[in-house]
Amino acid sequence: MTTVRKLELKPYSVTDLAKIYGVCNRTFKKWVKDIKEVGPKKGRYYSIPQVKIIFENMKVPTQIIIETGTQKSELDLV
Repeated sequence: MTTVRKLELKPYSVTDLAKIYGVCNRTFKKWVKDIKEVGPKKGRYYSIPQVKIIFENMKVPTQIIIETGTQKSELDLV
């Protein structure tokens, strides 16, 4: 059975976005640094307009692997 999950356009932290893209926080920060239009985040979260720019420039992944405790599951995004 395939579970389909849609990503909501909302404020996300670096950790949230790094998990979505399947990389560590450090790698994600390097990637975002190259997208000049994003600018600095205010506080802990990227704003909705910033998240939209990130999704447009980095493309939303088609699959997410989520680890919960000792379980690993894959979610296909449409």
